[in-house]
Amino acid sequence: MCEICRRGFIGGAAAIGLAGACGMLSSPLKAQTPPGGTGSTRLPARGEFTITNAYIMTMERDFGDLAGASVHVRDGEIVAVGKAATSGGETIDGTGMIVMPGLVETHWHMWNTIFRSFAGDKPEEGYFPTVARFGQQMTPDDIFQSTRLAAAEAINSGMTYVHSWCHNVRSTAHAEADIRALAQAGIRARHSCGWPQGLPDTQSADQAPIETLAKNWKDYSREGLLTLGMGWRGQFRAGPIKPEVYQPEFDNARKLGLPITVHVASAAHRQAGQIELLYKAKLMGKDVQLIHALAVTPAELDMIEESGASISTSPGSELRIGYGYPLISEILAKRIPIGVSIDTSALTGSSNMFGVLKLARDSENARAESEFKMTARRALELGTIEGARAMGIDDQVGTLRPGKRADLIMISPNALNMAVVTDPAHLVLEATTPENVDMVVVDGRILKRGGKLVAVDTSEVISGARTALAGIRERTKWR
Repeated sequence: MCEICRRGFIGGAAAIGLAGACGMLSSPLKAQTPPGGTGSTRLPARGEFTITNAYIMTMERDFGDLAGASVHVRDGEIVAVGKAATSGGETIDGTGMIVMPGLVETHWHMWNTIFRSFAGDKPEEGYFPTVARFGQQMTPDDIFQSTRLAAAEAINSGMTYVHSWCHNVRSTAHAEADIRALAQAGIRARHSCGWPQGLPDTQSADQAPIETLAKNWKDYSREGLLTLGMGWRGQFRAGPIKPEVYQPEFDNARKLGLPITVHVASAAHRQAGQIELLYKAKLMGKDVQLIHALAVTPAELDMIEESGASISTSPGSELRIGYGYPLISEILAKRIPIGVSIDTSALTGSSNMFGVLKLARDSENARAESEFKMTARRALELGTIEGARAMGIDDQVGTLRPGKRADLIMISPNALNMAVVTDPAHLVLEATTPENVDMVVVDGRILKRGGKLVAVDTSEVISGARTALAGIRERTKWR
């Protein structure tokens, strides 16, 4: 592994002001129209460029960190990484900047982002009753506006992949609206098609939307940038769900060849034994992602490991709602694929993934009563390569090495909250905010540059989301 060159980075950081003024604010690359069926927003084309003289955190254990190095990107692919890397296309001065893989988010109810921070302080105003009430009033355009807001925020804060967990698919049009928002933003994503809010747990979800999407997925996928999965209710909601309700949903996902994702064992002290029941019913496997999984015994961890299932944890929402502490260290010890998620802005407000990763590290240290239980770099791995493994895309993204797709971000420490540079991994984890994310590249397309989104009209996104929320407020008589 290459030695982390702190001194080299600190020296380069001094020149960042000049680099920002001279090289980082030029016009974005030529625009390109997305394929049919996904909207008309024009995105920057995949071109060729080289980021030079940057501090590169490859997140590849064999490469480590490289000071004063370059990343060469061509046609959406990383061509070279290193001090002697080849170069070509536009030159982007990375002096004083930190370049790393884009963050991989693994479970987010993007459709309810317009309800940001609405969950109240008493039971009748809590997350579950209110999201069900308001969700039932959402039109396809409301879904579009909410997911577009979330996608824009994701890109702005350094996420290059999101898992849109859409459990309010009231029709095929609602699902298409969620997908259209992702496609127009240009982000890499999975859309997991779920059930509509308010559906009785005695009734199987309508399979027409997901079957329509699966049949015609080539028209939606933006050349593979978007993938499809099923958001499954599982065996439990407020109480047990009967096999005649949940089994047809699960079987249909398997028939369609789609990955399955399910909330299970969420509350650490109230939902014990759910993983074992899933396992005994043969409802786990490499195609199944378990959300939360806090109420898990050592024996159940063995079952998850044996099955090949992955886990997504969301420390921000889990602590906010009182579910308990995630068991990240125990899961990693079993080599179970695990990623970190936003979950829902309705509970957590900000969708800053760096903040969630910091909370994941801090919660592990708190449980262990040790400052040193989880390192900063391990926490960053959760948000990059570990998240990519959990979503089955680690062969494409999650680290910076030749041959992978060019999903990367560049962070500027030229701000009061990052100005004194010591250890880069700690600095990135503990201090980064969306305002420090200078550049975001997804599949070779530069979507944020010089600290500004270049493919999204921020004012239009905000206006659309506010209008949608006002309509829902009126229809639900929510004041």
